[in-house]
Amino acid sequence: MTGEMNILPLPQILPATSRPQVLSGELLKLQTPMDGLISVGQTAQAEVLSLKQTDQTFQMLLKVTLDSGRQTTVQTTGNQPLALGTTLVVSQPSAGSLAVTVQQAIASSIATLTSLDTAQLPVGTLLQGKVLTSQVLPRLPGQPLVFHSMVSLLNTALSGSTLSIDSPQPLRIGTLLSAQVQDAQTVKFVPLSSRQEQLAVTRQLVDQQSRQGSLDGLLNLLQSLPPSDQTSAELRSAATRLLAGLPDVQQLSTAKGLAQALAGSGVFLESKLLTGQNPTLAPDMKGDLLKLVAQLSQGLPTNTSLGAIVAANTLAQTMPSFVRNALGMLGQVSAKPSPTGFPLAERQLPGAEGEDDLEHLLRLAAAAVSRLQSHQLASLEQTGVTADGRLMSTWQLEIPMRNLQDIVPLQVKFQREEAPEHDHPNERREERETKQQLWRVELAFDMEPLGPLQIQAQLIKGSLSSQLWAERPYTASLIESNLAALRERLLSCGLNVGDLDCHHGSPPQGPQTRLDQRWVDETA
Repeated sequence: MTGEMNILPLPQILPATSRPQVLSGELLKLQTPMDGLISVGQTAQAEVLSLKQTDQTFQMLLKVTLDSGRQTTVQTTGNQPLALGTTLVVSQPSAGSLAVTVQQAIASSIATLTSLDTAQLPVGTLLQGKVLTSQVLPRLPGQPLVFHSMVSLLNTALSGSTLSIDSPQPLRIGTLLSAQVQDAQTVKFVPLSSRQEQLAVTRQLVDQQSRQGSLDGLLNLLQSLPPSDQTSAELRSAATRLLAGLPDVQQLSTAKGLAQALAGSGVFLESKLLTGQNPTLAPDMKGDLLKLVAQLSQGLPTNTSLGAIVAANTLAQTMPSFVRNALGMLGQVSAKPSPTGFPLAERQLPGAEGEDDLEHLLRLAAAAVSRLQSHQLASLEQTGVTADGRLMSTWQLEIPMRNLQDIVPLQVKFQREEAPEHDHPNERREERETKQQLWRVELAFDMEPLGPLQIQAQLIKGSLSSQLWAERPYTASLIESNLAALRERLLSCGLNVGDLDCHHGSPPQGPQTRLDQRWVDETA
């Protein structure tokens, strides 16, 4: 979940003896029919051990205790969810079902919570739980949709209990949530407090980086693509479109040209599609790469295993996977890089023995798409809430730019850090944003004759500071001698300039990500 959400007030809890007999006669279907589990006319006690929602039904694992004392577990499905730990009295009308003959709460020491005891859980207590179910309640005329969920609590004295909540937004099943107690009937979710989604992104990022490859390896090969029987007119057209969309240094030196290059970097392709935009109207690196892959796959012989896999799968979803499985190369070229690293290290894929030119191009194109996806996943991984409650948004991307006859990959990372809105309730929004937003920009590129360069800059309240790193001593000395001129140009643009330093080498890399630290604390 992203963002803040308030839970609607919950209905007051009813005493067990006054609850309606809503479950009397409720049938639970046995997933594996069991004839004679419970004798005719007899009943047995059952306890709900696990609960899982599948579409509109609920799978529950019950521990059944027979009159003889023998215990067994059975898998059941039903139309209504039962809280974990609930004790039931059941009978067996047929081999394929169980009947709940007594209301669930009569013999239960653990009932579904529909309110919170603020003496036991004071206001401000942080609850953590896992979403077990999510249902849409019948909509009342003129009222918004309400979603009913059951959440298994994982901490505090109520650990193991199930909390019943109503919410204006659906809660994704299986999500780990953190929420603060507001009162006996209301809890408020803490945005992005759980790291489950971040951990999932990290796992995907590691897998994606293990098969990615540098963009310039593919682009340099496309520049010298020879005409042959294998290269169709459509393939050459796709390659030409990809190369024609590359900006040069002069374009990136203007605000309009830089904005166009950022928009066409491929990192926003999915958002364009979601908003109904036509990505073919302007160059888009990722979209053009996918078109190139489609043309390359069509040019392969139809009797090859790779061609069969391409024909049987949706390219945009399975392309990195089927290339890896068919050629067995992308995951074996080098060790898996560490996630969150910036910049992504250069990674070239050697040609595989026995493959032809189109197969090699296809592997390079697939690796290039994986590299763009690695940047997208790195952006997600570094977006969240910092330890001091500030919201961090990250956009990481890569722009191949032309420098004379060379193609130089320019890696860029933007980070915006915002203070929570409630920190300054008396300020207008424009004033708060101007005062509180902290922007960071990182650049990394390797351009001759300067060699590898990395730049880190931050801007807060109109004050700019920057650190530069050059791996070649000559370049570091050259930049150092021009810092005064750079300061003057920045001042002429209306900026307050803080520290401007140049260092020989590369930025220090530690185990702690830059999400949790600042280069210079301007607000101290």
